[in-house]
Amino acid sequence: MKKRVLGTGLGCWLLLAGSAQEHWPQFRGEGSRGIGTDGTGLPAVWSQDENVMWKVPVSGLGWSSPVIWGDRIFLTTVVSEGQVEEPKKGLYFGGNRETPPQDVHHWQVLCFDLTSGKPLWTRNLRSGKPDSAVHLKNTFASETPVADGERLYVYFGYMGLYCLDFDGEVLWKKTWPPYKTRYGWGTSSSPVLHGDRLYLVNDNMEDGASYIAAYDKFTGQEIWRKQRDEPSNFSTPFIWKNERRTEIVTTGVNKTRSYDLSGQVLWEFVGMSTICIPTPFAEDDLLYVCAGYVGDRLPVNKPVYALRPGASGDISLEKDQRQSPFVAWREVNAAPYNPSPLLYQKRFYVLWDFGFLSCRDAMTGQEIYEKQRVNPRGRVAFTASPWAYDDQVFCLSEDGDTYVFRAGDRFELLRVNSLGEMCMASPAMARGSLIIRSDRHLYRIVTQVRNF
Repeated sequence: MKKRVLGTGLGCWLLLAGSAQEHWPQFRGEGSRGIGTDGTGLPAVWSQDENVMWKVPVSGLGWSSPVIWGDRIFLTTVVSEGQVEEPKKGLYFGGNRETPPQDVHHWQVLCFDLTSGKPLWTRNLRSGKPDSAVHLKNTFASETPVADGERLYVYFGYMGLYCLDFDGEVLWKKTWPPYKTRYGWGTSSSPVLHGDRLYLVNDNMEDGASYIAAYDKFTGQEIWRKQRDEPSNFSTPFIWKNERRTEIVTTGVNKTRSYDLSGQVLWEFVGMSTICIPTPFAEDDLLYVCAGYVGDRLPVNKPVYALRPGASGDISLEKDQRQSPFVAWREVNAAPYNPSPLLYQKRFYVLWDFGFLSCRDAMTGQEIYEKQRVNPRGRVAFTASPWAYDDQVFCLSEDGDTYVFRAGDRFELLRVNSLGEMCMASPAMARGSLIIRSDRHLYRIVTQVRNF
């Protein structure tokens, strides 16, 4: 006898929770790849009033991603007491703001119950007038926290690093004055965890002030710090656990580098874009790094690299070189600007900010299909990184429309799921739920199960 379940309620969630991925601990999830677990009931269809289990308002502004651990969702935001200039959609010049806001701002961490969406607590970490401005499209809360099951580590590159327990109590903090950033655009590189250490990158425009550092996650004590000859970068570092060793990979305008766990450079190369935003990731013992500032023109690169483990020293390629012993392949004009690429089912997808999608063979770099317009009716802007599960690739536009494509060798748009609100944060996935942050709300989206 079939039991009927009305709507999407708690029974559906309990049915799926046992087999679904339990946590989403950092930006783009485990392995920084943006992959949901296939076959765990993650939703394929939604709208403003379809398959939305709950929708709750979020105060302030921030483009950090949600972090999920167990039954809790964590989010950062910055609330202004004054009038806030609304962010604009699309890529454009003229978003620099030379003068810091004059109103008092509040840097906050929010915690929500996954099941109900009920706010559990708000922790205010700092209040005051900002000491610097950010680009109109950026926010003072664009770095995504990272969680380890007991603690939440919150990094504002603008002002400091905080450790909170899951009840919102601050266990330790490290603060600093803001560094100058490129054109006053602000910061966005998120922290990463490995073992008992927390790693972060702070690349900026102060003379000799850019660095990568490791901290004891229990005490906040700085274990080591290494100076970086880098201007402002915006990419999150990646912990690469390959067949030979564990490395900390960072992209950079001057050099892309890999460090060992004591902060010594293992390998490096030149030849990236003049602005680095996408986050590296790995699969099948290949590491993928890329950067593609839209203002760069060939012969300046917008490259994608696939790297083999075990390199040392300078592994830079010559201008026309595509491969080497430690570079499986390079494509010089294949990288996105803001969204990080997606590797799913051996295919390497690139979502371009102006609304195009391309696909390559992940092992060889050979093009499967060239750039295809996501919306055949016109240009659409994208900042959030794409994600995938259940043989589908999802691309969330700044308009709040998620374009859903069939994963495979053929470009095929299946549907468009619309929320009707501005979205720039990359979503999170856990326990059969998709968590999407817009400029005003947090959504929990689930699959509507009618019969079982």
